[in-house]
Amino acid sequence: MATTTAAQRREADRAAYDAFLAACPSRMVLDRISDKWVGLLLAALADGPKRYSELGRRVAGVSPKMLTQTLRGLERDGLVEREVTAAVPVRVDYRLTPLGAGLHRAVLHVKNWAEAHVEEVLAARDRYDSRVDTESG
Repeated sequence: MATTTAAQRREADRAAYDAFLAACPSRMVLDRISDKWVGLLLAALADGPKRYSELGRRVAGVSPKMLTQTLRGLERDGLVEREVTAAVPVRVDYRLTPLGAGLHRAVLHVKNWAEAHVEEVLAARDRYDSRVDTESG
């Protein structure tokens, strides 16, 4: 009976990943990146490190609680690094890791698509809502 190394087992697991299966670990990654604040924070950090307060101003509408939770999740997943500089007051900067920069490149396409097609989506919503209102009324 042949034995396999941990690296071989990880490679076999990786080949078996299928996000359509409920138990697939890639679902955790998809859950993270589908959060609306994640894409915006990745975009905000794309041009270099930012302080917490800069991120809060740049990403309009994010509450301090959600900003903190999202940054912690991104740091935990290896997408963002947090650097604390001893000063008065303490300075905390956030920056993308190489993994986070790679994800940003993918998310940037979605952000650009959304900005380019928002009028079409809004028009489609209006048509749908008008049709549904007419059918139910």
